[in-house]
Parts: sequence; C-alpha cells; structure tokens
Amino acid sequence: MDRIEQLKKFLQTNPEDCFVKHALALEHIKNGDQEAAKELFEEVLQTDENYIGSYYHLAKLLERNEDTEAAIAVYEKGLKHAKDAGEQHAYNELKSAYEELIF
Repeated sequence: MDRIEQLKKFLQTNPEDCFVKHALALEHIKNGDQEAAKELFEEVLQTDENYIGSYYHLAKLLERNEDTEAAIAVYEKGLKHAKDAGEQHAYNELKSAYEELIF
C-alpha cells in the first residue's frame, strides 16, 4: 500500500487529524497533485489555525502556481499566528520566505 493510501486510511479513523492531513498534502505535492494538497492545507488551517507549518507549505504551493497575492496573504496570516503562539523558528522561516517573495 502506498503512503497516500495509508494516510487516507488513517483519516477514515480520525477525519479531523491535522497531522495526517498535513502529511497527506505533502504526499500529494510529491505526486504532482497540487489541487488536492491545497485543499488539504486549507482544511488543516480551518480546523486548527495554529498549525503553523501548513501556512508555509500552502504559501509555497501558491507561489509555485503563481498566485502571489494569495501566497502573501497566507504568509501574513501565518506570521501572525506564529508570533502569537511564540513559535520563533516557524516565524523566522515564514518571514524569510515572505520577504523573499515580496522583495
């Protein structure tokens, strides 16, 4: 059984598991299914807006798809949540990617 199928099985048991959804989104990116990955990252952030890593990966996906405006909005929201949560490492990664995009 491939990783995507394994992760989907895990989601059947616990459909709101952000960790599994995030991991599944990353697997979809590896397989070239950007839309499925985007939907999953968005679901993660709707369920738990403090799942900071998903902001970074969603924004990068939007960048690759040349949706710069949306990527900037995701970075900015992620920066706010990372700062509020005291997640300095995540904040620095988001800030670096954000600045690279806008400058």
